[in-house]
Amino acid sequence: CRGLKEVPDLSRFRRLTYLWLNNNKLTFLINNYCLTELYLNNNELMDIAGALKQFSSLRILLLHNNQLKNLETTVKELKDMISLRTLNLFNNPLSQDSRYHLYVIYHLPSVQLLDRKGKLDNLHLFYSFCRVPFESPEDAVFVRAMKRSTMQFSSVDWNKISTCHEKRLENKPEEPQERLTIKFR
Repeated sequence: CRGLKEVPDLSRFRRLTYLWLNNNKLTFLINNYCLTELYLNNNELMDIAGALKQFSSLRILLLHNNQLKNLETTVKELKDMISLRTLNLFNNPLSQDSRYHLYVIYHLPSVQLLDRKGKLDNLHLFYSFCRVPFESPEDAVFVRAMKRSTMQFSSVDWNKISTCHEKRLENKPEEPQERLTIKFR
């Protein structure tokens, strides 16, 4: 079904759980309360406000390659979908927002796969922004210096250490060990 501008009446399909409507020219959506997977990628959707709230059982929602612009409105529409695990919103104007990933992760905790990336990848991004800044520039310089790799070489003069055989025979007197250590930063 390429080129659809509106969705035909699907109300007679009460047990419909999967619906592929990708690669069309849809600008609005239909009601079907049993859907668990909805594929709406590659359409011309500009706004989903009021269109998806009733799909509370959705597990997969693909909305990439549309014209969705408002991040807050879009996420608000998806907030009650506690079963939603996979969400694709990339290649929409809203995905260009600098806080996009963090905002979605925070407001939609059930989502495990966002834009084809696992939640751990996104959490790494989240935590990298949440670090506490340093109180002074000197503290920052100190921490940075401590993180630099340190190389250490140690050397022992093995000729001054008794072998097991010499210890048993007590032929060689025990000398204090000398260790030479050199550190490079």
